[in-house]
Amino acid sequence: MKWLRRTHGWIGLWGAVLGLLFGSTGILLNHRAVLRIPAVQAQESTVQVPLPSPAPGSPQALAVWLKRSLRLEPEPGRVKAEAARAVAWGDKSLIQPARWSASFTSPSGNVQAEYWVGNSYVTVKRAENNVFGTLVNLHKGVGMSTAWILLVDTLAGSIILLSLSGVVLWTLTNRRRTVGIVIGTVSLLAVGGLALAAI
Repeated sequence: MKWLRRTHGWIGLWGAVLGLLFGSTGILLNHRAVLRIPAVQAQESTVQVPLPSPAPGSPQALAVWLKRSLRLEPEPGRVKAEAARAVAWGDKSLIQPARWSASFTSPSGNVQAEYWVGNSYVTVKRAENNVFGTLVNLHKGVGMSTAWILLVDTLAGSIILLSLSGVVLWTLTNRRRTVGIVIGTVSLLAVGGLALAAI
């Protein structure tokens, strides 16, 4: 039982360190719409960046050029190309040019680029998060590496182990109550099952 207490304590310490971060950002995430807490804010800006001559020949080349010329740190996330297509314009049919887009995402903000093939510029929208926005994005894993995701998985695992070891410790120190709770729970489940079967 001593080793279980020690293990429970160390797991609790690890869970407390990351749990403080994830608990506080979890509160912000829970209050995005109902009882809104306006802590997360982003400063947004839009610019039109002139293309070099010759212009990049593919969406991937455009993303590489944007990363280099705008000194963007994150790697391009989504790079998409939509083919040119016919669109209705009143009683006429026009050809909409191909559209390329690229996004660069990190916890501190994101950059979205949109290019209509044939234009001489790329429209770039940037959103820079405040500290709370950055922490919330860390919570969600936005723009993070596999290493971060695995680190967060250790927190989830520690919460599971903390719960299980806590239940085992409680049952070892309160055997009479444990027997009563088990009998009461089984009885409630049986009554609930019979009630559902009767419906």
